[in-house]
Amino acid sequence: MTEYPKMCFDKILPRDLNRPQRGLEAIIVIRKLWPNGSILQVRFMGGTPEQKALAQEQAGWWTEHANLKFEFNDAAKAQIRIAFDPSDGAWSYVGTDCLNIPQNQPTMNLGFQDGGTSAHEFGHAIGLGHEHQNPKGGIEWNEDVVIRDLAGPPNYWTPEQTRHNVIRKYSLDQIRGTEFDPDSIMLYAFPGSWTKSGKGTHANELLSKLDKAFIASELAYPRDKIPEPVELPVYDSAGTPASIGQPGEEDMFKFTAATEGRYTVETSGQTDVVMKLFGPGGATDLIAEDDDGGAGYNSKIVADLGPGEYFVQVRHYNTSGGTGEYAIKVSK
Repeated sequence: MTEYPKMCFDKILPRDLNRPQRGLEAIIVIRKLWPNGSILQVRFMGGTPEQKALAQEQAGWWTEHANLKFEFNDAAKAQIRIAFDPSDGAWSYVGTDCLNIPQNQPTMNLGFQDGGTSAHEFGHAIGLGHEHQNPKGGIEWNEDVVIRDLAGPPNYWTPEQTRHNVIRKYSLDQIRGTEFDPDSIMLYAFPGSWTKSGKGTHANELLSKLDKAFIASELAYPRDKIPEPVELPVYDSAGTPASIGQPGEEDMFKFTAATEGRYTVETSGQTDVVMKLFGPGGATDLIAEDDDGGAGYNSKIVADLGPGEYFVQVRHYNTSGGTGEYAIKVSK
């Protein structure tokens, strides 16, 4: 009997289920990136000492190169929470999608830890997609064969799970990346019978040279490029002028809430922007995000905040080609 590889799968948020799954190189999903320089708290939800040690070791493969840091602790509000349920396979939510999951639920499961599985899942947790879903990879699938094989052991996937995790490709406006990397740890190992060319792939159990270079580059988490957030005054009626000068650019702002109350953060102008509000005290605890909640294509977030420092991230809706000017203001 043919043995098929164990496959990990991407968790997808309910709000994304109805979005077109458009067409992923070493690739990162732009709208799911953590702010560069983030310190991410990681909490284990069970697991043996050996399982935890392996997960922590392989997570460190990424932080040797990326401008990110993992702190493994029992923090109640840990952004990444790891279970070890052997009946639930291996999976992770992608990047900042982790912030939308209730604190009593895992954002990652390591039901098996063969080879570099833990590193693969931490790749997802920092925003990386599957390499075989790279639109530049040129893989043409024997769809019926892939669906048939993954419906059986050890994966037991539905056709929709197989399409989401293997067959579908990201679109170029969803990702940043390099050329297709056959050695990437984010690439599945699969047999030649799954492709029309008859070419399969091999198991990659370590970060490739391109994985290491890419995650440290300006496209992902460079160590030498951490822009200081622009300070926003509260009660500035005119707003602070800003612009997205390059496609994929993300602008960071901060403001101080001196007293408890209801604050409004909003943009104005003709540029179609998406906005996220983080805090207090750091840019990894998501409070809210908005697209088109303001006038026209502008964003608007209204939130009840306590005293403290808060951070705002703004990007263009069209991450592959969008640029333009806008203004942003905070009021109470």
